[in-house]
Amino acid sequence: MGERVTHVTIVGGGTAGWLTALLLGTFWKDQGKERDGKRITLIESPNVSTVGVGEATVPAMPRLLKQAGISERVFFKNCNASFKLGVLFGDWNRDANGRRIDYINSFNEGPVIGGVETAQQFLQFGAGGRDFSDVITPALDLGRACKGPRPLNAKPFEQGVGFAYHLDAGRFAGMLRDVCLARGVEHVRDDVVDVEKDERGFITALTLKEKDRLPVELVIDCTGFRGVLINGALDEPFIDYSKYLANDRAAAVQIPHPDPDRIEPMTRSTALGAGWVWRVPLYNRVGTGYVFSSAYRSDEEACDELRAHLCATAGPEHKDAEPRVIPMRVGRTRNPWAKNCVAIGLSSGFIEPLESTAIFMIEMSIRWLLAYFPDKDFAEPQRARYNKVATELYDEVRDFICLHYALGNRTDSQYWIDAREELAVPDSLAANLELWKNKLPTRYDLESAQLFSHQVYHAVLLGKKVYETGFAAPPESSVTLKRNQWRDYVKQVRRGIDQAVRSLPDHKTLLTNIRGEDQTAPAAAGPKLPAKPKLGKPIIPPATVPLPGQAAPMKPVIVNKRERG
Repeated sequence: MGERVTHVTIVGGGTAGWLTALLLGTFWKDQGKERDGKRITLIESPNVSTVGVGEATVPAMPRLLKQAGISERVFFKNCNASFKLGVLFGDWNRDANGRRIDYINSFNEGPVIGGVETAQQFLQFGAGGRDFSDVITPALDLGRACKGPRPLNAKPFEQGVGFAYHLDAGRFAGMLRDVCLARGVEHVRDDVVDVEKDERGFITALTLKEKDRLPVELVIDCTGFRGVLINGALDEPFIDYSKYLANDRAAAVQIPHPDPDRIEPMTRSTALGAGWVWRVPLYNRVGTGYVFSSAYRSDEEACDELRAHLCATAGPEHKDAEPRVIPMRVGRTRNPWAKNCVAIGLSSGFIEPLESTAIFMIEMSIRWLLAYFPDKDFAEPQRARYNKVATELYDEVRDFICLHYALGNRTDSQYWIDAREELAVPDSLAANLELWKNKLPTRYDLESAQLFSHQVYHAVLLGKKVYETGFAAPPESSVTLKRNQWRDYVKQVRRGIDQAVRSLPDHKTLLTNIRGEDQTAPAAAGPKLPAKPKLGKPIIPPATVPLPGQAAPMKPVIVNKRERG
């Protein structure tokens, strides 16, 4: 083994840079190595602003904060955070009568009932006019009522109904910075003006504008879309995904809550003429914007379309809103670890923010780096394995995002027609789409399921109602299904969801409670969420918060005496 790396240099701040510093420092402290000569230096340009609009997350976020030693109360107060129970997709598809289809992609999964997954049961028997999400998650019911996902005064980070967070991206990066500085990370406010390399092409030093030369051992590129080190100094190529995904611009703006006491606990993604509008409700405001394709809308046209949407949905006072337009580089760096440089964040890659994956991908990049942390020899097998798992995750997210467009059926704008008929479909997704015309997705179909399991694909396929609108005939089960068993399950799960809506607090009240800004007495515990529901008790499908790369176990749910055996 070679000499140990004792100095990590991070170039770039923002969420990517400071989260990298936080997790590296946390790992070394937990390993008892805080006095072992290891140090972290973060170089942040005073002249480069961060993108700062990634304000929704996935369910791994509570675990991340807990492991990093950040108080949930501090997080909620500092970042004006709120709960996210899923993404509500609006008007991405139309039904057989031309009416818009809305559905939620939540953080709950349907159980296996009598050996058969919920999605197959639903296709066979329906749910009395209810949508698929109505029998796998309370998210939409809670969202309509603006309820939170857990009781007042629950333990920090306690999961019941599956959730993630909304957060103020700028304040989140600032909180990470403050924590890192308090834990000894060296912060250099300066610009990198040159890069020194040795005969192997490894980076040996950075020349700074004010502080001259800084030697480096392992350097992390968190310079955003510019990729100053990985794509610039090391000339690692960028693989463009524009043949798969057309959107390359975002127009972002912040607006006040229409009703500050009713905070919707979900992200919205609403289709417009050349893309989609996000809506992320924080504690103190709403973050919103338009992700669009410059091939179909100029910046001015997109901003006009966004303003019209805001006036129609949030009030005429938004007619003079001034969105900030952000170009997006969609794709990935071929090898995010090259030589002694690892790209993390936007310099590594970016796929449009439809499923709020950006912070999760930063987190996983850091975890992979810790798993394959090098010595000064920078052995090729470690770099190769890191690059392999990173590529798999980018392609997994790419495929899942492409699914939304490939299975769209709108015909009212050229953008949506081209998204379905002209954009390339990755080979891996194309093969699965052919398969899923005959069988619902299974866990064996996906080459990578670090974030999106086959059951998440169920939620999209059935949420879009593709088997009712021409994609294919509904796949039939290979085993005989029992209607009474399914009926009992639906009855019980709806009873559990109704109980949750009655029992859980208003979202705003819950947020105020977590922030420590009320005097609420301890409340009675909310509805239990049993892993194995007992006979006759209400069922709420379990939250899906497995560690990345670990599929949640498939457990049958017994819902009547005939199945007790």
